[in-house]
Amino acid sequence: MSPQPTSRPIVEPLFARAVNLGDQTYDHLRELILSRALPGGTEVPEGRLAEHLQVSRTPMREALVRLVGEGLLERTTDRAYRVRSVSTREFFECMQLREVLECVAIEKAVPLVTDDDLAGLRRDLVALGPGEDDMAHWQFDNRFHSFFARAAGHATLADTITRMRVVARLFRISSALHRPTEIDGEHLAILEAVERRDSAAAQAAMLTHLRNLQDDVRKAIAAEANPGGYFR
Repeated sequence: MSPQPTSRPIVEPLFARAVNLGDQTYDHLRELILSRALPGGTEVPEGRLAEHLQVSRTPMREALVRLVGEGLLERTTDRAYRVRSVSTREFFECMQLREVLECVAIEKAVPLVTDDDLAGLRRDLVALGPGEDDMAHWQFDNRFHSFFARAAGHATLADTITRMRVVARLFRISSALHRPTEIDGEHLAILEAVERRDSAAAQAAMLTHLRNLQDDVRKAIAAEANPGGYFR
């Protein structure tokens, strides 16, 4: 009888190939959280996780502290953490702030962004087909939404947008709501307006995109409260 295949653990050992093991540990844990492998509310004990990843406590602690600072984890005890859960109210407050920040980013970027940069962004967007997994879509989405602030040379604005996106991601990874095809189309509308150097149209397309995301969440919440649509 052939041996039965063993299931692979969600958390795999890390090997000390990187110069900075703290950075490697941080990157690995961050991807586990953002890829839904460690959903909101999951307990993250420092010692047990260090054993799983086969790293010492020092790089593990460095990684966990960075993730707390980024808003992905929250400390529960001196040696334990938990993946942060984002409330509905926090999600909508975050999205309202993003409306302001990302429209400012577009306005600043339109006269400064190069044709070559826009061509690269379009190429990657077109290559991101519907068969790609959720994490691939999110990684491009993250690049897309920080792209315009960085193109404008505004690093602080780009970093703030990225932090707000982390909040939105934490909220959305706890739900079954995914709409990559619609999102790709909305991204294309934004990009086409920037390619025309039409700042007003680009801002309007970005605003439509961000508000559609919020409307999707409202519809999902209403459907959950009223399954089958029996009550009106």
